[in-house]
Amino acid sequence: MREENKPINDVIDHMNKIEGNVENLAKADLKKMPKPIRYFGCFIAGFFSISILLIMILKIFN
Repeated sequence: MREENKPINDVIDHMNKIEGNVENLAKADLKKMPKPIRYFGCFIAGFFSISILLIMILKIFN
């Protein structure tokens, strides 16, 4: 285990093992996710980006 992911004490380490927490969650490879989930994520991110942009434009011209 890397130093930054070291549990504080044995109780937390035991609970992480019981709950099935992943040690290196930040290293998840998003390109290996199923395509429908990736497309849905891109759709949501695009929707929010376009919505924010449209709100800003409408506020300027209003």
